[in-house]
Amino acid sequence: MGVVGRKHVVHLTSAHPRTDTRIFVKQCRSLALRYDVTLIVADSLGNETKDGVKIIDVGRADSRVGRIIGSTRRVFEAALKQGADLYHFHDPELIPVGLKLKQRGKIVIFDSHEDVPKQLLAKPYLNRHIASLLSKGFGSYEKRVCKRFDAVVAATPYIRDKFKALGCCSMDINNFPILGELDSTLEWCDKKAEVCYVGAMATIRGIKEIVLACQYVKSDARLNLGGRFAEPGLEAAVSSFEGWRRVNALGFLDRRQVRDVMSRSVAGLVTLHPTINYLDSLPVKMFEYMAAGLPVIASDFPYWKDIVETNDCGVCVDPLSPKAIGEAIDFFVNNPGVAMEKGENGRRAVSAKYNWGQEEKKLLDLYDTLMK
Repeated sequence: MGVVGRKHVVHLTSAHPRTDTRIFVKQCRSLALRYDVTLIVADSLGNETKDGVKIIDVGRADSRVGRIIGSTRRVFEAALKQGADLYHFHDPELIPVGLKLKQRGKIVIFDSHEDVPKQLLAKPYLNRHIASLLSKGFGSYEKRVCKRFDAVVAATPYIRDKFKALGCCSMDINNFPILGELDSTLEWCDKKAEVCYVGAMATIRGIKEIVLACQYVKSDARLNLGGRFAEPGLEAAVSSFEGWRRVNALGFLDRRQVRDVMSRSVAGLVTLHPTINYLDSLPVKMFEYMAAGLPVIASDFPYWKDIVETNDCGVCVDPLSPKAIGEAIDFFVNNPGVAMEKGENGRRAVSAKYNWGQEEKKLLDLYDTLMK
């Protein structure tokens, strides 16, 4: 039972895990302080209530096609049963669900985590012609239907501006860190000669170049590698590289383990490839490194470079150059005073600007406006 007099909001996802950082840890938990919040997921892990959020599971699909067809239908059916005041969905495949909810007079928000047309162009398993057709088709679909929603919440200012240009009511709610969550547990003098990469490991995210960079490292540095490999055969490929002998392969890490790995490292790597969907993105991991007081070694995209140089919180390198990445690793390992100073600059920037508290206020204000 919810609190008497409180509005009821429902978040919907057919593709993300129930503990997704953006959806659950940040948005749902923040909203639960003011509203009754239900999260509908499709993961076959069952129903539960966690941190004040009621989680309803509609079951996991056996395939991507099954998810798009079957899971979306079950998500819609579960959503209707809630009779909520506002619905907030997080996957492009749920756009038809959002439209059906609008037809029933509901307040509906579309949360655009990615620029989907650009993302389609970067899919390695699609040939260029098919990717272009899908991108143009989805872009036309977005232009036609998304203005029907009460708001489009965007994960970056770039995506926000795209939807505003389409005539949508759009606001960026950035995936910035929660203050204090990743505070270092070690003094700088107690850190090891280690750097870290934490997150999904994929070719497009630069994991090959990061491991190859280790063979160019001249210091005693080791690489803490936390996360799961996202492509078949990728782990076998990178573990055959000479640089792998410097790798601490840690596997999937929970949030406490992420904090501990960052605490003992002297720099964090976020060297994604210069694909069309990354150039204007805001990499969550970069801001988490900053929150943990680590200098960042980031891709030299103009957007990212501006953030890093303005805040003097790291260095930017060619993400396709293992040698340049290796030299940056050596620089921070060999210059702990500079690393500590740039890390502290990043921490101050997060405390002042790039933090979830700022974004939480924007989210709550949007909800208050839509439901007043």
